[in-house]
Amino acid sequence: CSRFSRKIDLKALRELCFSGIPCEGGIRALCWKILLNYLPLDQALWETFLTKQRDLYAQFLREMIIQPGIAKANLGVSREDVTLEDHPLNPNPDSRWNTYFKDNEVLLQIDKDVRRLYPDMAFFQRPTDFPSQLILDPENEYETLRRRVEQTTLKAQTVNRNRSGVTNVSSPGKALNLYPSNEYEVLPNGCEAHWEVVERILFIYAKLNPGIAYVQGMNEIVGPIYYTFATDPSSQWKEHAEADTFFCFTSLMSENRDNFIKSLDDSQCGITFKMESVFSKLKEKDTELYLKLQEQNIKPQYFTFRWLTLLLSQEFLLPDVIRIWDSLFSDQERFEFLIPVCCTHTHRPPNMQSAVLQDYPISDVHAILIKAKELQDGL
Repeated sequence: CSRFSRKIDLKALRELCFSGIPCEGGIRALCWKILLNYLPLDQALWETFLTKQRDLYAQFLREMIIQPGIAKANLGVSREDVTLEDHPLNPNPDSRWNTYFKDNEVLLQIDKDVRRLYPDMAFFQRPTDFPSQLILDPENEYETLRRRVEQTTLKAQTVNRNRSGVTNVSSPGKALNLYPSNEYEVLPNGCEAHWEVVERILFIYAKLNPGIAYVQGMNEIVGPIYYTFATDPSSQWKEHAEADTFFCFTSLMSENRDNFIKSLDDSQCGITFKMESVFSKLKEKDTELYLKLQEQNIKPQYFTFRWLTLLLSQEFLLPDVIRIWDSLFSDQERFEFLIPVCCTHTHRPPNMQSAVLQDYPISDVHAILIKAKELQDGL
């Protein structure tokens, strides 16, 4: 905090951060919280604001995880008190049990995705130093998300909502036994792995945003934010990584959510328009490569869909993703800047096939960002 004056000059901060934010001293985590419109520019307001937001997130946990879990846990305790309204077999689509079971389908998809988050890194499988005391409070006898996942079975018609181009249909009536016993071990009671914290963030987001709920790929967006906040050297910040990540992710999704809404695909704010923008920019700046891609019938959606929707989070190693996001978050038109970054990222040898475009050797991120800035500035 001492590195800034009391009132932060956002324009100056953006210019400094665009070239990369130092990872030492928690500076990056702090800057991201400002750039993602979470922290107010006036530092005098931070303490009150953070207390209010973290209390609000705790309230979300109580209302959306703990209270429904208590109701479920109590169902078998006092059967004589169960009315039709409270009964899990109540056919009313607005009944709380119908909502509970629908939530479980969403939870199951989130669970599958977050367990696989950055599998080449041990971080997400490790226990957090700051498990949620509210969630783990022994006084709260309720069905936890962990228990809900263990008990949930997939219905035959359940199809994963997937925006990455793959549809996964589950086996009918197959009980949830998706992971070998030696893989993704669930930690003992009283401990939480980092992936479980990410799961909770995404579940709360889905509950608060029923219009979009959860779409596969959101895990790839929340992951780098949570990693950055949960590795902050300051315990004072790290302790609240979950709540702070939730609000920063929500802010980022408010700008990026149109990419996840299929009904908007062909609108100017939808993903199709953005994919065409990458190709238009490529045609303008590198006609030879553009024509080669056309000649080989390589459509923009073959590779740009994932790049744009997931903010390049699957194309690079995590440290490089984080570096790209420094520039992306600090550009005032952050998703406009993503287009020249993707365009620069497309510069491959002309004889490459589309499948290779999605999985080629890691490039020099710094060089890509410099070139993308030149493209954006029309140099």
